[in-house]
Amino acid sequence: MTSTELVLRPRKGWQPIDLHEMYEGRELFGFLVWRDIKIRYKQTALGGLWAVGQPLIAMLIFTVFFNRLAGIRTDGPPYPVFAYSGLVLWTFFANSVSMSSNSLVGNQVLVSKVYFPRIFIPLASIGALMLDFAVGLVLMFFLMIYYRCLPSSGALLIPLYVLGTLLASSGLGLILSAINVRFRDVKYAVPFFLQMGLFVSPVIYPLKYIPRRYQPLLGFNPMSGMVVGFRHAVLGEPTSWALVATSLAASVGLFVAGVFVFRRMERRFADII
Repeated sequence: MTSTELVLRPRKGWQPIDLHEMYEGRELFGFLVWRDIKIRYKQTALGGLWAVGQPLIAMLIFTVFFNRLAGIRTDGPPYPVFAYSGLVLWTFFANSVSMSSNSLVGNQVLVSKVYFPRIFIPLASIGALMLDFAVGLVLMFFLMIYYRCLPSSGALLIPLYVLGTLLASSGLGLILSAINVRFRDVKYAVPFFLQMGLFVSPVIYPLKYIPRRYQPLLGFNPMSGMVVGFRHAVLGEPTSWALVATSLAASVGLFVAGVFVFRRMERRFADII
């Protein structure tokens, strides 16, 4: 029986993802996702209700202040369904960025002691949140039944907008998690900018409230097109396909940039974490 010696050397410069290495470690990735799911719900009183509690409570608050008091109107569906359909996607994005940006620092022992594709850690934290998103979608369809809203004919495009949200949150999460290893104040900045991002994305108000000359700028915010497109697919709300296409391209670009930035900084994680 012969033994082989494996020597690991950090690579300099910009490195793409090693797809073969990721495929070989797919079982580890699945374990990390399952571990994060168990950690999220361990010793929680409400368990899976947290998955629907965040967008549901936010929907109730925004319905009172924006719909009842501020007079914001939609182009068809009742405002609670309109708001929840945007919040369920935005909540998944915001939680994904927040959790993944702190994932490497929260797994210092794994990063510094054992070698495996480090990219698994932030991606696994996002993968674990897919369960929350699925539960939120179920509640959204119950709300649609309650308010007698029929699904749109574009419902088949829902996976496309979910994929775009995954790419955007993964790309931003990879960049922030890598920077957070070096600069720990990232965890304080992320919640603030996510709160501001909610109001610069058409999540709780229709696209018509944005002046038309400014709407093309929204495309550089990946979540603008994903929310508008997702709402169109679910409720049949008017959409801007140019906005959707621009945001989808921005999501892909953000993911690619996230991968290369993460791989560029990865070689020093174990030394400074």
